[in-house]
Amino acid sequence: MSETRKRIARATYELHASVGPAHTTVSAIAERAGVQRLTVYKHFPRDRDIFQACTTYFWELDPPPDPTAWRQIADPEQRLRHALAELYAYYRRNEMLFANVERDNPLVLEQFGGPPPAGMQAFLDLPARWRAALADGWPDDTVQSPLRGAALGLAIEFTTWRTLARGQALDDAQIVTLLVALIRCATP
Repeated sequence: MSETRKRIARATYELHASVGPAHTTVSAIAERAGVQRLTVYKHFPRDRDIFQACTTYFWELDPPPDPTAWRQIADPEQRLRHALAELYAYYRRNEMLFANVERDNPLVLEQFGGPPPAGMQAFLDLPARWRAALADGWPDDTVQSPLRGAALGLAIEFTTWRTLARGQALDDAQIVTLLVALIRCATP
C-alpha cells in the first residue's frame, strides 16, 4: 500500500512539473502511476490529500534550502551570496515545476476553498523564512532597512531569478552579483 501511495505521489509530482497542477487530472495521475482512478481516490479522497502527498514527495526528492543553515554565516553579505547561490541552483533544478506552480497557484488555492494543505502552506511560507534569515546582521537604519527588505524580497523570488536567467540570459553567478549589489545599495 505504501508503494502505491508513493507511485501516485510521484506521478502527481511529475505531472505538476510537466503540465502544472491546474492541468493535472486524476485520470492522468492514475495512468502515469499505473493504477486505476478508483485507486487514486481510495488513497487520496480529497484534492488536498494528493497535494500534500505530492509536496511531501518533492521535499524528500529535493529539499528546499534551509535558512537555519544560512544563519551560521555571520557576515550578512557572505550569507546573502551563499544563500542566493544555493537558492538559484534550487530554482534551476526545479524550474518547470516552479513556473507551473507560480502560474497555477491562484487557481489551485481557489479550488481548495480554504487554507491550502499543510505542506503547501509550509512551501508558501518559505520565502518569509528565507528573507528573515537574510535580513539579520545588516545595519539597522529606519530609512534603508525597508528598502533593503524590499530588495531582499525581490532577490529570493523565483520570478526574479527566472526573469534574469531567461529574459536577460544571465548565469546564476551574475544574478547573485547583481542582486548583492542592489542590496548593498540599500545599506547605509
